[in-house]
Amino acid sequence: MLSVVVLISGSGSNLLALLEAAENPLYPVRVLAVGSDNPALGLEHAEKYGVPTFVVEADRFETREEFANVLMANIHFFDPDLVVLAGFMKMLPPSFVEAFRSKLINLHPSLLPLFPGAHAVRDALAAGANHTGSTIHLVDAGMDSGPIISQRELQIPEAVLEVELTEMIKVLERRHLVDVIREISEGTINMEGLI
Repeated sequence: MLSVVVLISGSGSNLLALLEAAENPLYPVRVLAVGSDNPALGLEHAEKYGVPTFVVEADRFETREEFANVLMANIHFFDPDLVVLAGFMKMLPPSFVEAFRSKLINLHPSLLPLFPGAHAVRDALAAGANHTGSTIHLVDAGMDSGPIISQRELQIPEAVLEVELTEMIKVLERRHLVDVIREISEGTINMEGLI
């Protein structure tokens, strides 16, 4: 069974989908803990499912490295097979990325390499794109630039609002994340082979 620590920054809708999937004894994944860089609402999902949580606030540290080291120590305590960034909105330094080499993945709301960064949905609409979607990728030291593991595509409806498209992508992302983590657990996806 694959053990996972999930990092979030917000409402945790993707986390909730993973927790719900993990309730099924046939789903080969166990969520060990959920961490955040703020007292995020999504931590309530973990608490509801009896999963331990931790918060490491970046603004309490003088450097990004100090923040990352404390975050890393919290994750190492649980010793997961996989670390999942599911709406975690902080760039992590190379030392953190290297510490979790081949077991650190991110979920991003676009078809990378198109529209990296924090405003992917807005950027896709501004560019007049007619398709977008969900990307799960290995994390490297760049901004949403790691090797792509899996993508799912979504057609952008005409005259759709950013808030509407964001919700459509979130629905896609939930299923995508649950499926990909299952495939990693079952060995269908070879993380080492992507590096």
